[in-house]
Amino acid sequence: MAISSKCGLYISGVNEMSLRSKFTESNSRAFPVLGVVFWGKPISDHKGLKNLRVKAPRNFSVHAQASICVSKAMKWWEKTLKPNMVEIHSAQELIDSLHNAGDRLVVVDFYSPGCGGCRALHPKICQLAEQNPDAIFLKVNYEELKSMCHGLHIHVLPFFRFYRGAEGRVCSFSCTNATIKKFKDALAKYGAEGCSLGPAKGLDESEILHLAEIGEISARSSPPSTQEERVEEDLVMKSVDLSGVWSNVIHNHGIELEEEESALLKV
Repeated sequence: MAISSKCGLYISGVNEMSLRSKFTESNSRAFPVLGVVFWGKPISDHKGLKNLRVKAPRNFSVHAQASICVSKAMKWWEKTLKPNMVEIHSAQELIDSLHNAGDRLVVVDFYSPGCGGCRALHPKICQLAEQNPDAIFLKVNYEELKSMCHGLHIHVLPFFRFYRGAEGRVCSFSCTNATIKKFKDALAKYGAEGCSLGPAKGLDESEILHLAEIGEISARSSPPSTQEERVEEDLVMKSVDLSGVWSNVIHNHGIELEEEESALLKV
């Protein structure tokens, strides 16, 4: 909250009166002494000011003006936010939010505080977020995360990306108030309940690798979904290997049984 005050004083009819300050040496220290010239007669000693009486001329007038201005600087992108709208502050936070969303629809809203189209569209996006409480709306400030946005090839604002479970990104587009129907259609199409097999995919692996290259995320960090997929693949491969081992054991054991039966028949 910013408070500013202004105060002004205007005196007319005293143009014959002037003030000046001068310094004199007293006890090796500079001490300011006020000198006054009134109606052409100098008053050198400041003590004389105690008994000074000024007779105001007829046209003497005082105009005082004071004003206090109280203003509250509200950020438009923080107004009317809904519980399912989350501000993203880093690339890693975006990756984690997409992964933790599970099978819920995630709408990533790329905006800029200086974008007029973003500001005009913001109230409608908030309204749609309220109407779709099961969806998650992630807001990305382009000015704050410009390097990350460049890494994700975001060059037009306002811009939206839709993600859903194991499918990952299902659509992306730019729209304004005039083309808000595009946004509503995407919500209706991808916001319907469904069952997605596997963990949430989130960003493409190539995008994550690029973000690591430009230093937006740690090079050691990899998408959790990719790690889980690798674990599942390892389990599948181990089961395949085990099945092969068991088949070989059964085959060899069958050969041994046949040899024993043939030996008994000979006897």
